[in-house]
Amino acid sequence: MKMETTNSTCPDPIRKLSIIVPIFNEQDSVEELHRRILAACNTDQYQCEIIYINDGSLDNTPNKLDQLATIDECVRVIHFNRNFGQTAALMAGIDHAKGDVLITLDADLQNDPKDIPALLSKLNEGYDLVSGWRKDRQDSKYKRILVSRVANRLISRLSGVHLNDYGCTLKAYRREIIEDIKLYGEMHRFIPIYAAWSGARITEIPVNHHARTHGTSHYGLERTFKVALDLMVIMFLKHYAHKPIYVFGGCGLISLFCAFVTFFFMIFLKYARDTAFIQTPLPIIAVMFLLVGMISILLGLIAELLMRTYFESQCKRSYVIKKRNVT
Repeated sequence: MKMETTNSTCPDPIRKLSIIVPIFNEQDSVEELHRRILAACNTDQYQCEIIYINDGSLDNTPNKLDQLATIDECVRVIHFNRNFGQTAALMAGIDHAKGDVLITLDADLQNDPKDIPALLSKLNEGYDLVSGWRKDRQDSKYKRILVSRVANRLISRLSGVHLNDYGCTLKAYRREIIEDIKLYGEMHRFIPIYAAWSGARITEIPVNHHARTHGTSHYGLERTFKVALDLMVIMFLKHYAHKPIYVFGGCGLISLFCAFVTFFFMIFLKYARDTAFIQTPLPIIAVMFLLVGMISILLGLIAELLMRTYFESQCKRSYVIKKRNVT
């Protein structure tokens, strides 16, 4: 696995932790999970807040979370009015977190809060993001583990950010590298890629993984297809977010080239082989290629306008400054 080099300067000290836990129908795990988090974070080195995001649970999870907030002042609870998915829940936690370091983990007791100190220790070496690696994963060998390995290798190869386990929710982030990241759909597993684009230093450490003891998994094989589609979006954003005309215009030029080749072949058949236009589908094919080419180029121009509107309307910059030595 390729690692980012650490910063030569000392990292900022950690003053406050925000532990973000998305929850959906985990009534049997809530209390045990909270006890484990408190045991792992029982230190005077920093303050700690625990943010539980109830993602529209239909069981007794909301009541149990409210009880925890009543008896523990470090607990904050956010209730969704319906199930929006893990990405939206994590985004809500990130938006409401106040800590210098944000830690995310699952609520099903498969992630082990005991690994939090190890993540923080690695973060203090100068990294901006430390990702957990479920090296000894306690899941179905073929349905989950094999598919996950193939997906992780594909994502690493295409993105250039080499991690063994993109799907592990247990991660630690410095606030400054994640607070400007906006997540949509099922993009939470790609946070390390977004962070790498901003110049974040990323590493990965092995963490514990336990078999599920309560409830059932909320993920199935259909997630594989979602990951494939999300990866296509990631690759498009990586290479063409700032210049969409390259992909749309490129497709358009290829289509126009095919239109001209088809047209000249049609003319060749007409005069060299005495084949009438109506005897072949070439005229229709040439027109189709021509229309697709023109539409693709026009879509590219519209995408360029949208990209500029996006950046300029929000005063965003197309670069990220690490530090300034000028006044």
